[in-house]
Amino acid sequence: MSTGDDRLDPDVRRFTEAVMRESARLRGAGARDLAEARAIAERVRAPWRAGGPAMAVTREVELACAVGALRLRLYLPAAPARPLPVLLYLHGGGWCMFSIDTHDRLMREYAAAAGIAVLGVDYALAPEHRFPVALEQIGEALAWLRASAPAFGIDPLRIALGGDSVGANMALATALRQRDAGTSAGLRALLLNYGGYDPVMPAGDRALLGAEGAMLTAAEMDGYWHDYLGPHDPARVPALAAPLRAALHGLPPALLVAAERDLLYGQSVELARRLWAAGGTAALRAYAGAAHSFLEAMSVAPLARRAIAESADWLRGRLFAGDEEDGGSDPAQAGESPEDAR
Repeated sequence: MSTGDDRLDPDVRRFTEAVMRESARLRGAGARDLAEARAIAERVRAPWRAGGPAMAVTREVELACAVGALRLRLYLPAAPARPLPVLLYLHGGGWCMFSIDTHDRLMREYAAAAGIAVLGVDYALAPEHRFPVALEQIGEALAWLRASAPAFGIDPLRIALGGDSVGANMALATALRQRDAGTSAGLRALLLNYGGYDPVMPAGDRALLGAEGAMLTAAEMDGYWHDYLGPHDPARVPALAAPLRAALHGLPPALLVAAERDLLYGQSVELARRLWAAGGTAALRAYAGAAHSFLEAMSVAPLARRAIAESADWLRGRLFAGDEEDGGSDPAQAGESPEDAR
C-alpha cells in the first residue's frame, strides 16, 4: 500500500505504509465494530513501541472518576537525587483510539532524553464519552499530580503539558482551563505535536494533504470530530474543543512540532501566529518529509528521533531554567520568534 506522497521522508514512508498495510490486512473486507477497531489499532502499533530506553521506575495508578477508573502511568528515567520536572502527556488517536500503551515508547523517549518524569493519561474515549469528559479527567489527573508529586520525587512547580494530534488539542485546552481558573501556577511549557485545533480545514489542505492514502485523511478527521462532539455545526464549536478559536493570552511557552506532509500542518502554523499575536512565546518547528504520527516511527526514522531530541532539549531549557547544576539548553536559544517558522 502506497501513501501516494513522493515528498515523504523514506523512513517515515516505510512506517506509514507498514501501518496502513497491516491495518487493512487485519480489518479485512468486512466492517468492524469500535472495540475490534481499537484492538486492531493497538496490535498494529505494538511492534513500533517495542524497545527504547529503560526506566528506573514505571508505576501505574488508578484514579476514581465520575465515568470510572482513570489509568495513569508514571515514568522516572532515574532515581531522582532532587525533585524532577514532569511532562503530563496525552496520546493521540482521534479521541476514540489508542492509549498509554500505544504511546509507551514515545513517553519513555521523552523521559530519557529530557531527564524528566513523564505522566501518561489514559483518558476516556469517544464516542462513549464525549467532550468535555476527557478534559475533565485530565484536570483530575493534573490535580492528582500536583498533590502527589513530592511522594514521587517530582517538582509540582515545574510541569509541562503535552500531547500529539488530539492530545495536543487537549493539552492546549487544559492550559486554557487552568489559566481561566487561576490555577496555572507551575505550568512551565506546552509541547504540541501536530495538533488538530479546529474542525474547519481549508479545502486546499483537505485535497492536497488529506486525500485517500494519507496517514490522516480529511474524512477520518471529520469522523473524529463527530465522535468527540456528536452532531455539530463546525462553525459553532466551543473554544475548549477548538482552541484555535480561544483567547490565547497568558499561556506557558509553547513548542509546536509540525509535520509538513500532514493535513493538520496549517493548523500548527496558524496557532503559532495567534500565540505570537496574543503576546505569547511560541516556537514552531516544521519537519519536511514528515507525515502525521511520524514520531511513532522513532525505531526506524532518524527524522523522528531528531524531532524527539530537539523537543527534549527545548523541554530541558524550559523546565530546568535557572537550575545551574543541570546544564540544560538556554531557553533564549530555542528559536522562539516568528522567524522560527519555516
